[in-house]
Amino acid sequence: MATTEKFAQSLKNRQMRYFSVEFKKQKVREIEENQCKVRDICKEYEVSRTSVSKWLYKYSAMRKKGIRQVVESESDTKKVQYLREQVRELERIIGQKQLLIDFQAKAIEIAEETYKIDIKKKFGESLSPGTGSIGSNTE
Repeated sequence: MATTEKFAQSLKNRQMRYFSVEFKKQKVREIEENQCKVRDICKEYEVSRTSVSKWLYKYSAMRKKGIRQVVESESDTKKVQYLREQVRELERIIGQKQLLIDFQAKAIEIAEETYKIDIKKKFGESLSPGTGSIGSNTE
């Protein structure tokens, strides 16, 4: 549990930082253009969410035009990029599975030729003689 002593020590160790107006405007522009999120800026520059909200209120071109923007939405470009990566990964997995299926089919084909037996199940054909019920003693 945090004590007042620890809190006071953390305040002493904390430095006051000042960001230039141009820096704040740049970060607000990035947020408006959906290049980054408020939480990204908070995390990267160790700034409180309240401070970034104040920057948005003060420097936002959208606010001055009377346009309301949802700040935390991700850009469509990022979503499309993520979905394309997912499709690529799934196509890779499907390719691997297809290679495995082709390998197994070829191995069965070679085994059938080598040992002169039918390994694959042939649908639509009647059972060959001697393949009646399993486990019956007819000998």
